[in-house]
Amino acid sequence: MLQTKNYKFWFCTGSQDLYGDECLRHVAEHSAKIVEAFNASGKLPYEVVLKPTLISQASIRETLNAANADDECAGVITWMHTFSPAKMWILGLKEFRKPLCHLHTQFNEEIPYDTIDMDFMNENQSAHGDREYGHIVTRMGIARRIIVGHWASEDVQNKLASWMITAIGVTESSHIRVARFGDNMNNVAVTEGDKVEAQIKFGWEIDHYCVNDLVDYVDAVSAADVKALTDEYYSKYKVILDGRDDAEFRKHVEVQAQQEIGLRKFLEEKNYQAVVTHFGMLGGLKQLPGLAIQRLMADGYGFGAEGDWKVAAMVRLMKIMGSKVKNPKGASLMEDYTYNLVPGKEGILQAHMLEVCPSVADGDVSMRVCPLSMGNREDPARLIFTAKEGPAIATSLVDLGTRFRLIINEVECKKVEKPMPNLPVGTAYWTPKPDFATGCEAWILAGGAHHTAFSYDVTTDQMVDWAEAMGIETAIIDENTNIRDFKNTLRLNEAYYR
Repeated sequence: MLQTKNYKFWFCTGSQDLYGDECLRHVAEHSAKIVEAFNASGKLPYEVVLKPTLISQASIRETLNAANADDECAGVITWMHTFSPAKMWILGLKEFRKPLCHLHTQFNEEIPYDTIDMDFMNENQSAHGDREYGHIVTRMGIARRIIVGHWASEDVQNKLASWMITAIGVTESSHIRVARFGDNMNNVAVTEGDKVEAQIKFGWEIDHYCVNDLVDYVDAVSAADVKALTDEYYSKYKVILDGRDDAEFRKHVEVQAQQEIGLRKFLEEKNYQAVVTHFGMLGGLKQLPGLAIQRLMADGYGFGAEGDWKVAAMVRLMKIMGSKVKNPKGASLMEDYTYNLVPGKEGILQAHMLEVCPSVADGDVSMRVCPLSMGNREDPARLIFTAKEGPAIATSLVDLGTRFRLIINEVECKKVEKPMPNLPVGTAYWTPKPDFATGCEAWILAGGAHHTAFSYDVTTDQMVDWAEAMGIETAIIDENTNIRDFKNTLRLNEAYYR
């Protein structure tokens, strides 16, 4: 997996000195126990770091600015143990630039009925302090995730783990750099977009290179390195010759190995995490990169076809967000191809001409060399498989001219009824929620593209939180969607986000 930083999350407890030093000692002890329990739970994908109790405007401002400056801090979890006058938080929050979680909890799970007195009430007043703090965060219009419940509960810890994944997506978004080899496909609308606005909104850097800049790297790859990687392919994937001569088949595979090595070196040297190609702009490349791109995606790189830099960045983003999920099922570029309209069996066959990520594969992954009608180059090698079953999301980030919209469709991935032996590409087959007809109509109403960034591991709520942090609208298509309400939501979004 393409590495990210060793991220951590800071735990910041709010209080004040009205109740004396003994109270503050208890606050610090309670916070330390909570953080220790979080880190020992095995449920959180990242470490939580305890910070000293914040009791003044100066300490709050200093801590939050230190979080801004710490490259390994991916976000801050705040909790008001006692009453923390919220005006103290204004300057720090105004300058804070990272993901924020408001954990609305308290140290004790149950009211101590037999012993409770006013000292206990004064010390343990999260119900009071969190409302004061929450008010000022709302008044300042700051996006944050609010998690309510006892800190030791599985539900709270699972929600905190989910928010951490979103926070990593927000933090890493500003580090995504996309290398474009060639431009967008001529006359295609949805792959276009405002790259300047994307950098302002998401932090993405989208650069362009002539394809022959890449060819120089590919041509410089040694024969020994090509042989070694090709041998790895043969050991890892099932070979389907389709009647081709063994030696001729291997030569086609070697081209992809050479391209993978050259592409990988280019991206590593120039610090890119996503790549875009176009079958009509191949310069001196012998094949359209297929197997090479699939392997890069499996290692965590984003990819977009036909110049679609938005999908390339989103695939990279969703791979980052899903990287800490237990037993991940994968993420990939997908493209809507063809429908099954048999009543009761409706669905959409997803694929691409070559470049579907094998991280989503279920079972064997095969290697084939087949003609490609587009690109005017020799037959490219590619990996063939079918995708896993189960729930997933398909997303489309579209540029509406005045704003970006993130469309999120929950889907159910299924097995096709019969093998497709003549289809030489990786495929997925899914039915959109709430049902085929409603899902497709809503997608089209929202302006969704035919390319999607697809993930089994990232949730709708995580992507909604990411979009909120980025200041863009979402259009959600799920089991509760009906067209009348969906149209009204789009109209309200039009007014709010214009």
